[in-house]
Amino acid sequence: MLRFILILFFSLVGFFAQAQSKLPPLQPQEFRVTLLGTGSPTPSMTRFGPGVLIQAGGKHLLIDSGRGTTQRIWQLGIKLGLIDAVFITHLHSDHVVGLPDLWLTGWLETNYAQRNGPFVVYGPKGTQQLMNGLEQAYEWDIKARIADQGLKPENIKSVVTEVNAGVVYKKDGLTVTAIEVDHGDLLKPAYGYRIDYDNRSVTISGDTRYSENLIKNAIGSNLIIHQVAAAKEALLKNPAIKVILDHHTSPEEAGTLFSKVKPQLAVFYHFVLLAGPGIPAVTEKEVFDMARKTYSGPLVIGEDLMTFQIEKDQVIQK
Repeated sequence: MLRFILILFFSLVGFFAQAQSKLPPLQPQEFRVTLLGTGSPTPSMTRFGPGVLIQAGGKHLLIDSGRGTTQRIWQLGIKLGLIDAVFITHLHSDHVVGLPDLWLTGWLETNYAQRNGPFVVYGPKGTQQLMNGLEQAYEWDIKARIADQGLKPENIKSVVTEVNAGVVYKKDGLTVTAIEVDHGDLLKPAYGYRIDYDNRSVTISGDTRYSENLIKNAIGSNLIIHQVAAAKEALLKNPAIKVILDHHTSPEEAGTLFSKVKPQLAVFYHFVLLAGPGIPAVTEKEVFDMARKTYSGPLVIGEDLMTFQIEKDQVIQK
């Protein structure tokens, strides 16, 4: 009886939260891209950890699962169990710290979860070890919920594919291609992803230095979503700051990349804007202005929950 009351309560909570969804239902042939998180390791309340949701071909694909992506998915009114697959760009903690939350919470039978089938993950070498470690870390919780709540063990299993560069997913008209990028000599492999559907496409950079390989593979994309990093000149003498910036793309470099790719729309996300004692972080407006030195095309400063509809002749920001 208590179990029934709890499920009913959480289902009602979920119902009212879902009713607040601000996006209309996905239409047939629609290609929708939503920025779930645009931040970095900084524990910001406005920029959650990196995550991009792709909705097309009846599928829900997630690129990275940073801090808070689980909350953002439900904020859109999408059940956690509807995520068909997660694609990890690389194994830095800020890109995967939300993974156990989505995996475990999506397993529950409450209205906001209800995964039916295994948790599907694609990622670089090391992703299987990550999921194995999570299963060991949460072994008590998993066994307890199976015994106490009767949750289905087949829905907490994970199916991992460790990817190499090239096509890694092809279903229902959706093609996902892993693109090797350059996040630093000791941080390999790292990937961006290009998603193609119905002669439309989006490319998501992941973390990278300026990458000619990303440019080559992104050409023809309607939409490109690219990370960016910057700091005030006074901070550049700090070796720790310099190392971080050397592993990322500056606004000017990103602008050069956009000029070569020529997307219908370029969007910045995963802002790594560094500060120090008495030295404020570079602002988003300054990032925009710096990128304008090398790129004059359509450009947007991404925000959490910003959504884009990819049409064949334009990208519409919702």
